[in-house]
Amino acid sequence: MEKRRIGSSPLESSLLGLGCMSLGTEYNEAEKIIKTAYENGINYFDTADLYDYGTNEEIVGRALKPFRSDVLIATKVGNRAKDDKSGWYWDASKFYIKEQVKNSLKRLQTDYIDLYQLHGGTLDDPIDETIEAFDELKQEGLIRAYGFSSIRPNVIREYAPRSSASSNMMQYSLLDRRPEEQAFPLLKENNVSVISRGPLAKGLLSAKSNEKLAGHGENGYVHYSHQELKEVLANITGHFHTRSLTELALLFNASNPEVSTIIAGASSPEQVQENIHAINQKPLSREEIELLKSLTNNRGYTEHR
Repeated sequence: MEKRRIGSSPLESSLLGLGCMSLGTEYNEAEKIIKTAYENGINYFDTADLYDYGTNEEIVGRALKPFRSDVLIATKVGNRAKDDKSGWYWDASKFYIKEQVKNSLKRLQTDYIDLYQLHGGTLDDPIDETIEAFDELKQEGLIRAYGFSSIRPNVIREYAPRSSASSNMMQYSLLDRRPEEQAFPLLKENNVSVISRGPLAKGLLSAKSNEKLAGHGENGYVHYSHQELKEVLANITGHFHTRSLTELALLFNASNPEVSTIIAGASSPEQVQENIHAINQKPLSREEIELLKSLTNNRGYTEHR
């Protein structure tokens, strides 16, 4: 599988990464999914301290331990769980970040994290202090690189130029092209790679498109109403007879040079294999990319500009 460098870091990521949030808490089943990904060329695994209140990190760390040096483990910090695990609240303080990394390292059974990410970001953060925490962790050798995670151009505008972040994770897909207008140029200017999540738009751009459209699609998606979703999906499939929706969705993300890694979740080994098969197909031609852009909209962000 193709690999791309994440920003100015030394990290070389497989173009497709595994989003681990949906693995569940049954270790044997989760291990099958993780090993299927690894054995088929995926080296990037995305988790967070919040997922299942730490259990997800424990599962990922245990499953990847036999081939730790061959993979990139990315985790996140900032959503602080309440003591009774009834929810969480935002904490981007330097103290919390530097304390929480110790817990993530323990759960992941490793002595370093490849990519440590701020799990969000707001204009009310103590931004310089937050950045300082990540820079110190990098200097201490506990993390190899760091990034942030925001879809908000106004937040990206603060974090990208003031830090040595290598990445920004953000939602991006054929059905959510909002980052193209402001976010991508800001990130490119600061040599920050995009790690895209949600490339299949909650399954709307997958083999289960009709099923998903009949379910949560009733409320629309991003800028699209339910009726608009029906029309745009029909138009896409009507113009592309030899490519699946999953293939188009993943390859569209891959066609953007700002994207270093595309994160797709999976609830079964078969789903991992389907996604890997799709990303390994022939890249989209310039004509295909322009056609897909003409069939979808890019209305940009209406908030957080």
